[in-house]
Amino acid sequence: MPLKTTTIGAFPKPESTPVGDWFLANKSKEEKKASKGLLENWTPGQYEDALQEAGVGAEKRFLQATEELINDQVNAGIDVPTDGEVRRENYIHYQCRRLVGVSFQDVTHRAVRDDAYEADLPTIVSPISLNETRLDTDWKVAQQFTKKPVKITLPGPMTIADSIANNYYSDDKIMGADLAAALNKEVKALADAGCKYIQIDEPVFARKPEEALEYGFENLERTLHGIPEEINRVVHMCCGYPSSLDAEDYKKADRDAYLKIVDAIEDSSIDEVSIEDAHRHNDLMILEKFSKTKVILGVVDIARSRMESVEEVRARLLKALEHIDRDRLIAGPDCGLGFFTREQAIDKMKIMSEAAHSI
Repeated sequence: MPLKTTTIGAFPKPESTPVGDWFLANKSKEEKKASKGLLENWTPGQYEDALQEAGVGAEKRFLQATEELINDQVNAGIDVPTDGEVRRENYIHYQCRRLVGVSFQDVTHRAVRDDAYEADLPTIVSPISLNETRLDTDWKVAQQFTKKPVKITLPGPMTIADSIANNYYSDDKIMGADLAAALNKEVKALADAGCKYIQIDEPVFARKPEEALEYGFENLERTLHGIPEEINRVVHMCCGYPSSLDAEDYKKADRDAYLKIVDAIEDSSIDEVSIEDAHRHNDLMILEKFSKTKVILGVVDIARSRMESVEEVRARLLKALEHIDRDRLIAGPDCGLGFFTREQAIDKMKIMSEAAHSI
């Protein structure tokens, strides 16, 4: 059997259809060329205004966009596609909007991503809980467009806590536990709906490995608690996301970050861990630390417009196979493909899939 392929989450919002015109509304032609659409919108309130303005037509547009992104992945050779996170202006706020205790009216302006940039953020103002799930519906909508298993992604407790403001909790571990309990409702609803691949995004684990070991993995287990064994528990841990395509010198996790947490990953209930390797190569000896965990190895760079060659990707995968069993190696991008145009994202996926399926 050839190596499997998957994607991580975010895709470029549609540009070449009437759907795309809506996602990129109120932007000049020049801005649209460089835009990530709603993905770039971290300002509380603007997303809600866009949805209200679209009215009953919003759901039709989301359906069209979801079908388009699913088809792009499947046609490019992806074995486990995602829904492209097409409904999300960004993956943190989309989840937080349904959390009791998180206010989008009481916003806090502060630096995020290790002071990489500043933003107006929703704020925790009372104990966190979740009354109503949403991702199970998102999965059902996406799964209707393909026979391949659609993976759904959601941010983990540490990554949410790092990306919003907190005016209530005095203990990060307790805050993470409450976030985990709320997210666990989403995870269980996804499992009950029939979703076989559930991915928790915890890139903060790589940036803050000490906190991950202190309480992050414990709260990750709370997030995944109680789902059936046949569900694939996937966790994504990239090393840092730029603010724009081809940005240089953006903040990355330390080079030894994965080494600090690899034993905890292997000892956890995680079935598949996604680590980046294309932007900055790892010492592939780290793959030998995994005896049971499958590894989604990032083999195409999501921060650079340069296109890898099929031969280049294939060579890296063959090198990885010197250190891990082939049935535990999966090809993927470093992270989401949201910075690219639709054509660039498709080309990256085709290159990756051709390389992986040739092995």
